[in-house]
Amino acid sequence: MTDPLSTWNDGPAKEAIRDYVARTGEVGAPGSVPVEERVAVFDNDGTLWCEKPMPIQLDFILRRLAAMAEADPALRDRQPWRAAHERDYPWLAHALAAHYAGDSTDVRTLATGIVAAFGNITVDEFEADADAFLRGTAHPSLDRGYLACGYAPMVQLLAHLRDQGFTNYIASGGGRDFMRPVSAEMYGIPREGVIGSAVALAYVPGDGGGAITRSLAADYLDDGPEKPVRIWTRTGRRPVLAAGNSNGDIEMLDFSQHADRPFLRLLVLHDDPDREFAYVAGAERALDRAAQSGWTVVSMKDDWATVF
Repeated sequence: MTDPLSTWNDGPAKEAIRDYVARTGEVGAPGSVPVEERVAVFDNDGTLWCEKPMPIQLDFILRRLAAMAEADPALRDRQPWRAAHERDYPWLAHALAAHYAGDSTDVRTLATGIVAAFGNITVDEFEADADAFLRGTAHPSLDRGYLACGYAPMVQLLAHLRDQGFTNYIASGGGRDFMRPVSAEMYGIPREGVIGSAVALAYVPGDGGGAITRSLAADYLDDGPEKPVRIWTRTGRRPVLAAGNSNGDIEMLDFSQHADRPFLRLLVLHDDPDREFAYVAGAERALDRAAQSGWTVVSMKDDWATVF
């Protein structure tokens, strides 16, 4: 029989997944879970695809901010346009690291630029730009296009869960509308299964049925405690399986706990500098919680036979 998790090395993580799926899918068994309740949620950046040296969407946004600063010199003295124009990646890295450490001051500044970068355009125009970027841009150091930066073991896990009656969702701090154009192709998750951060939208009447336009205001950042809220809003259920890789995923993994049925929580550890990257910044609290709460830590180095 073909191994549905062939890209995973034998070990505790693979065994935990296999045991969990077998127990929950055995009809009539004490641990069985009704199909309609087999909801699995996955972070995206660093869990389903590569997030270093910067999140893929951040690269997309920085290119736009740099172009705006090139066209309007007045923007070059304001963050985050200054960082984009000067390619000040340490400022950006610090903003993200500080956010996961509990200080979101610079991330709020970054969010202002993110909203402005693609404001006052239709959702169709934004999707076309995102789709073209994802299909036409190469990762800066991995010698592969961004669409080839999905983690093979996680894609295989999604397929295995789907075959066993699970419904998979993405629950990401990244932009919902940025991921939607490629979610089905990369992960087998339809666009309606993507939960992510969003800007406020407005309907504008007009010829051809009108249009939905992106405003210059954020709607919500799907990170930390906002993740369980958005998961519940979208699915109406508490997931039984959750996977993440950072401090921003703690609440989502906590939310997957049940008193009356089995659940599984996976935390991806980036510890493979040869095939991807090695880092724990932004995941320190999550790793502590994994040790305290019995989450299954997935070592990229030890548990994955291949990465991409």
